[in-house]
Amino acid sequence: MKSNIRIFRKKILRFYKENGRHGLPWRKTHNPYKILVSEIMLQQTQVDRVIPKYKAFLEAFPTVQKLANAKLSHVLLLWSGLGYNRRARMLHDAAKQVVFEHSGHFPKDITELLKLPGVGSYTARAIVTFAYNEPVVMIETNIRSVFIHEFFGNVIAVDDTKIVPLIEASSVKERDSRRWYAALMDYGSYLKKEYPNPSRKSKHHSKQSKFRGSLREVRGDVLKILLNGNRTVKDLVKESGFTSEKIEEALGGLCSDGLTQKTKRGWGVI
Repeated sequence: MKSNIRIFRKKILRFYKENGRHGLPWRKTHNPYKILVSEIMLQQTQVDRVIPKYKAFLEAFPTVQKLANAKLSHVLLLWSGLGYNRRARMLHDAAKQVVFEHSGHFPKDITELLKLPGVGSYTARAIVTFAYNEPVVMIETNIRSVFIHEFFGNVIAVDDTKIVPLIEASSVKERDSRRWYAALMDYGSYLKKEYPNPSRKSKHHSKQSKFRGSLREVRGDVLKILLNGNRTVKDLVKESGFTSEKIEEALGGLCSDGLTQKTKRGWGVI
């Protein structure tokens, strides 16, 4: 196994040296705030779409203090086009928590990072890795794809419990965790372009539902309209082209997510 791991590591690092995405803007910083922004944006969103949004977002909110003090409507306006707008609210809430509970200093401990809104197991470990270069074990879709492709051949329904020991064996003594995990992610991204997506052989794989005609589309359009001012349900039906039933369902979800509220002047962004 140790011999296989050594060969595997050399292969991944050689690929990264020759083909890595070294120019990605979040690869050029060790700032935990900027890394958090990139990680939240990259959840369920392609890299090419994230890059311009990431740059514009940090131009508007260059520090965690600036984001914490911003209005949610301004945050959502900058987020528009990325989808899953609940992520923007949680990022905003996380910034406020860092500022008001940690005096603007990001925790370095995974347990404390997990207390931040929107920060799950992978995101906490990504911050620890890319900001502080700590040798932790973490897994996400690209990393999962690499280990399934390299170690599991034609096996289907591969459980993460089978993958994690391999990640640990190849990563935990790594002196440069930033480089190693960047290399894994870039190789995983490459595999998805060259082969049938290896992560489909994961027991944890789930296919994303279609966007067109979905409630997600309605929610996104409704929020985009409301960012320009309050509207009634009737206004939203007219401007969006969706039925009142769809609009009301979308508003209910947006309200539950803490993004919209009903006022005397109709519905608006919080």
